Amino acid sequence: MKAILSRTELANLIGNIQSVVSNRPAIPILANILIELQGGMLTVSATDLTVSIRAQMEANVIEEGAITLPARRFFQLVRELTVPELELRATTDEIAYINAGTSEFRLNGINRSEFPSLPDLTQGEHFIMRVDAFKEMLSKSVFAAAKEDSRHVLNGVLMQIENSNATFIGTDGKRLAKINTEIDVNPEHKHNYLIPLKAVEEIIKSLDGDEAVKVSLMSDKIGIECGSTVLITKLLSGDYPDVERVIPKDNTFDLTLHREELMALLKQVALFTTDKSHSVHFTLNPGELILTANSSEIGDGKVSMPVDYSGESFEIAFNPFFFHDILRHCKDETVNFSITNPHNPGLITDSTTANFVIMPMRLANV
Repeated sequence: MKAILSRTELANLIGNIQSVVSNRPAIPILANILIELQGGMLTVSATDLTVSIRAQMEANVIEEGAITLPARRFFQLVRELTVPELELRATTDEIAYINAGTSEFRLNGINRSEFPSLPDLTQGEHFIMRVDAFKEMLSKSVFAAAKEDSRHVLNGVLMQIENSNATFIGTDGKRLAKINTEIDVNPEHKHNYLIPLKAVEEIIKSLDGDEAVKVSLMSDKIGIECGSTVLITKLLSGDYPDVERVIPKDNTFDLTLHREELMALLKQVALFTTDKSHSVHFTLNPGELILTANSSEIGDGKVSMPVDYSGESFEIAFNPFFFHDILRHCKDETVNFSITNPHNPGLITDSTTANFVIMPMRLANV
């Protein structure tokens, strides 16, 4: 195999997929990426057996062939080179030569026959969405998903397909994000797809441009195709919790809050919380919302903003970082904040279909 490649394009291509490669692979071949030269194209594939990704670029292919090379070592080398083009060749299935100007490097690989095959996507249902819309659905739900929870079903985003509608849900038990959109799919198709956190993050990172994204649906995996990039992920198994029962339906107070002003105040008062106590008190007085935090180690913080409220004084506590995260994923100048009592969750909404739920924290005097 032999080809002349653009160094910048190759570095970008490998950089976009090499994060799929596991730091501690179960078998040696999973530390490698598969490089294939065929028909004027270079195809690079990576997998950790759960998430697989394949991307392509144009290449001056002189001789077709394939080899697997250490992902991170090869990426670092290509990134550090300074020439505009490089030559990649291999005379065997296990050794590659990289020529860059007057420099030459030899890199040991592994025979391509050991590299796992990517799953077939030709079966099952599929739907097509705009890239920006699909990324928005995932971004507005994944931030609330658990990162490392023993309840493994929470370590991902639930995509529910029903009645030509796709609902995306993420929760870690302390906050919840839910957003939905209409999709063009068979109205009779109904299924839950629990997408692993790593896969969601890779999808958001790898999708770009104005092209449409094709989402292929199978019982145990989904495939994402966009331009020259294909990502396939196995799904998590298990029963996702019923989130509808924690989304507040009847609220005592409904407030309209200026999003950026509240974000700024939350960042200020959060400086007076500690790792042991991420708690900020929200006190509603007529015409005013007061945020306070205190710590014997740090000191006290108190900020306030005007609000359209005329009822009795009311106090509730929230994690300021979770609240700020929710506001960061809203899009409007103002958001609606609904609460019932100090012991029940609060609901934050904007002009989209998104529902953001945040659980209250225990008040010190309750």
